[in-house]
Amino acid sequence: MKKLSGRVTLPSEENFLNETKELLSRWGADALRDSDGTKLDKEIKQLNAKIYTTYFVARSHNEFAEQHPEEIQQLYLMSQYHMATGTKLEVTFMKGYFDEQIEPDYVHDPKKWWEVIDRTTGEVVNPDSWEVNQAENQLVIHQAQPWHEYTVSFLAYMKWDPTQMYNHMTNDWGDKPHEIPFDARQPYSNQFIKDYLVKWLKENPDTDVVRFTTFFYHFTLIFNHLGKEKFVDWFGYGASVSVAALQAFEKEKGYSLRPEDIVDQGYYNTTFRVPSTAYLDYIDFIQQFVAQEVKELVEMVHDSGKEAMMFLGDNWIGTEPYGNYFKDTDMDAVVGSVGDGTTLRIISDIPHVAYTEGRLLPYFFPDTFYEGNDPVIEANEIWLSARRAMMRKPLDRIGYGGYLSLAYKFPAFVDYVEHITEEFREIYDKIKGVKPYTGIKVAILNAWGQLRSWQAHTVAHGKWYKQTYSYYGILEALSGSNAEVTFLSFDDVIHHGIPDDIDVIINAGDAGTAFSGGEIWKESVLTEKLREWIYHGGGFIGIGEPSAYHHEGRYFQLANVLGVDKELGFSLSTNKYFTDTADSHFITDDTKVFHFGEGIKNIYASEQQTTILGQNDDGIYLASSPFGSGRSVYMAGLPYSHENTRLFMRALFFAAHKERELKKWYASNIHCEVHAYLEINMYAVVNNSTETQTTNVYVGTGIEHVVTLGPSEIIWEVCKDGR
Repeated sequence: MKKLSGRVTLPSEENFLNETKELLSRWGADALRDSDGTKLDKEIKQLNAKIYTTYFVARSHNEFAEQHPEEIQQLYLMSQYHMATGTKLEVTFMKGYFDEQIEPDYVHDPKKWWEVIDRTTGEVVNPDSWEVNQAENQLVIHQAQPWHEYTVSFLAYMKWDPTQMYNHMTNDWGDKPHEIPFDARQPYSNQFIKDYLVKWLKENPDTDVVRFTTFFYHFTLIFNHLGKEKFVDWFGYGASVSVAALQAFEKEKGYSLRPEDIVDQGYYNTTFRVPSTAYLDYIDFIQQFVAQEVKELVEMVHDSGKEAMMFLGDNWIGTEPYGNYFKDTDMDAVVGSVGDGTTLRIISDIPHVAYTEGRLLPYFFPDTFYEGNDPVIEANEIWLSARRAMMRKPLDRIGYGGYLSLAYKFPAFVDYVEHITEEFREIYDKIKGVKPYTGIKVAILNAWGQLRSWQAHTVAHGKWYKQTYSYYGILEALSGSNAEVTFLSFDDVIHHGIPDDIDVIINAGDAGTAFSGGEIWKESVLTEKLREWIYHGGGFIGIGEPSAYHHEGRYFQLANVLGVDKELGFSLSTNKYFTDTADSHFITDDTKVFHFGEGIKNIYASEQQTTILGQNDDGIYLASSPFGSGRSVYMAGLPYSHENTRLFMRALFFAAHKERELKKWYASNIHCEVHAYLEINMYAVVNNSTETQTTNVYVGTGIEHVVTLGPSEIIWEVCKDGR
């Protein structure tokens, strides 16, 4: 077979010409890029490849930033809690923060822009009752209430870009200058950004793609006094705040924001918090501003004959691709990090761009590429997860980031990437633009809806968290399954109802979070519409603490739909009679081992018709229940695994009354999957494991045949007899 080439971007660096030429050939790369901390020399830029150049819009220009310190980016921070033992309390509000990154803002009047709160009562302390000692970075409260706790919400300058700071420390860059971020909303910075881009475009004629990394505002990433991450929220808008932004917001929206609207009791409006109206208004406000400014920069790039690419990360706040204004930016492409199937779908599903690109992990950084470590293990795990999703919605390009010289020292890794790039191109050439067969359409229901498509239960991009993996597995399972996925917000349902083509709605998360819903479940319109839709034949799956809000004697507000509720200790005097476990069920037919992650304790059957499919001493972890003509399924959690993916798919088809359709384009072996592309009369049988697997393969008519696949193998077949 002829070796394919193209659709791969290779990172390179100075003084690495011959090795770059070798890997261009071996990996079939058709583009070269620099990375944060590397540059391409003139000889490398003359190679037969498209040149991507990293471009920092609002950092990497310290000479300008130092001339305009009043335009450094700002953010609101909250002090630690301080308890008063007398009527005078001294609050050292910078305690716990890294003073190389953060500097309090004394340019703007603290009495106007800061806020002191009695956290015992929630009351705002009158500014006349406190004063700031700038020399000590202390705030002194007079007339404090003894034994009450207080916090200070203070405005600060962020004088070191968080990503450069992370890379600086990870790669031990020593005396390399700390890059100062400046604010595109400020007059001098705004003009500098545009003037410099015009100049840069003229000075870089050999650049084909301007890779914006990214635009103006970094996701919230604050370091502690030890230089370690203190707070990280990949979706956080905290670093987009400034006095100018607050004033413009008030003019546009007709009301002013409090510091508390940003610091949010120290939670900083993390994506797990149910968003307030004020915070949603602020997000909308920032997104409009960013889209307008980005559009101007993109037009400059296009006028110079180059493409504009956005990196999905770093300074990406305000440019969310699933937001209302992204289409207005006229961006050509989006590139982002891919660590699994879910992160791949975040990128590959992005609308309004000419192409998408995934930067496969691991980075070519010394925290992975060091003597004694085998980076192939991580690369293989990531590729198999990403490949599942690729079979449903492929990226247009893949690539890597970091120091190519590091990766080159690991020959087995170089060999494995050669395999990955070849397999990717084969998949892409066969199925790009072809809609795969889907047997079911599901909607993920939470407070964010479409804005956070494929991004629920994410704290920091691609990182594992004990408190989230039991829910993140839902998205990972769906990312490569025969299911069409959409995302609905509670407001979507309240104001517009449920789309006619939805088969199953999923609500999953811990109580009180944006993903479960919290107080929104008191809205009778929401429960009315969901109950009516399910009663007339819809399917509902609740995972963890779905519809959870203690109200009118219910904890799960859809307890009558789910057939289960959670014991809070209030109904211990009420006997629970329904405790028998079913011997067998459609949902569990393929599953021998149950794994529901951290799980939820004290779930009990609230209805006689509830079928208990799994329980232990901690309570029910799997159940189903009829509701009128509809069905529901409850699960305590769903970490990603091949076993859980199969269990989940069976639950979805059961909830949708589509049991007979499950075995269309289906593999009996849980480690294998079948993807059908009826438009091109082909299907693929995929081994998602690193071991040889044998499976029965069910084609569209349900007829089966046996296939044996080698480790991680894909077998492509032609559909026969119109199947």
